[in-house]
Amino acid sequence: MNITILTPDKEIFHGAVVSVKVPGTLGEFQVLKNHAPIVSSLNKGTVTLVTAAGEYRFYNAETSAIVTETQPGKTLTFQIGGGFIEVLNNEVSLLARGLKK
Repeated sequence: MNITILTPDKEIFHGAVVSVKVPGTLGEFQVLKNHAPIVSSLNKGTVTLVTAAGEYRFYNAETSAIVTETQPGKTLTFQIGGGFIEVLNNEVSLLARGLKK
């Protein structure tokens, strides 16, 4: 499954993942491969990704740079101030505001 995480000013993550866990408005939930289509608002909280095989890019807050890696099974977390998520046909779009370092 592929995911793109965007903020108003930059792309935070783009690539293949095994799972993504998000702070939904009605509670935290996880998206796995072949998840039913969904659109949900997100609360302030932590987004947790587990990467899949293949190349992916992500924003490294420590270096303020975009990093490209290929390590499967890596867990990445991002603190967001809210947003929205859409899941459709193993494509996930997450629009976040208030990304925290």
